Amino acid sequence: MNEGFKRELCRSLGATGAQELETIQSLWSGYGKIARYGLEGATAESVVVKLVRAPTERDHPRGWNSDFSHRRKIRSYEVETAWYEAFAGQCDSFCRVPACHASAAGDGELMLVLEDLDAAGYSQRRSRASLADMKHCLSWLASFHARFLGVEAEGLWPKGTYWHLETRPDELEALDDLPLKDAAERIDKELDACQFKTIVHGDAKLANFCFDDAAQKVAAVDFQYVGGGCGMKDVAYFIGSCLNDTECERMDSTLLDWYFGELRTALERCGSRVDGKQVVREWRALYAVAWTDFHRFLKGWSPGHWKVHSYSERLSREVVERLGQ
Repeated sequence: MNEGFKRELCRSLGATGAQELETIQSLWSGYGKIARYGLEGATAESVVVKLVRAPTERDHPRGWNSDFSHRRKIRSYEVETAWYEAFAGQCDSFCRVPACHASAAGDGELMLVLEDLDAAGYSQRRSRASLADMKHCLSWLASFHARFLGVEAEGLWPKGTYWHLETRPDELEALDDLPLKDAAERIDKELDACQFKTIVHGDAKLANFCFDDAAQKVAAVDFQYVGGGCGMKDVAYFIGSCLNDTECERMDSTLLDWYFGELRTALERCGSRVDGKQVVREWRALYAVAWTDFHRFLKGWSPGHWKVHSYSERLSREVVERLGQ
């Protein structure tokens, strides 16, 4: 961390000093790291700091290292900063996110100083999710989508998610599933034409949820691809991050029913005047479309990925056939 950033970190928290305790993880493609810092003389004992610095030699693990992808990544960190500065404070305990203590940028670097969720009691992570775990995450998504239903994504991605069509031309070009490739624009337009738009997390995989010590609540992190869109984008992507093809076939209805029940409850809790039944009706019909949209990206980006499975192929085929009629 440069000295200017360290001074800003200390100033924002009233600390007399800050020392890096550990690197939590490196950022994708070598764009920096997330680290835990211990504080001296501050109320908080620790914070989590996201430090972004573009690498001099970009090295994407799957070879996607073009200038276009570089600009997308840099924009994603700018969007995440905008999210924490303008939107995160609207989240409540039902869609818990870390508080942002400070942000700074300069000389090609960016810093976010975030609440340490481990210290706040959300120290558990999951590599595999139980049904109860998935329901907690879907409850978070339902509350998040209800909270931001109808809110303009000003300063965020106009279309949330990291895989949407406009930001992934190279992956579309590489896609060798021609019926899916031909339908890509129609899939994107059908999702974009939905009446009920919200702000979507954009990368709502299991790894981005932090569970509390009692495994009763979750908080979410990583808002680089937050933006406008249909809530089904988050839901389909989340379910796909947890389950294989057989599990998806067996559990999708149960999980969707849970999410939509929680969404209606959350809309009532928020005092929304929107008819929850209408939202459910529209979004349920778009679940397979949202799943196919991600499947389109994945087959172009990494056709051998474990998520390219029979369930995804079936939903994709049904959507493509319907849109071609």
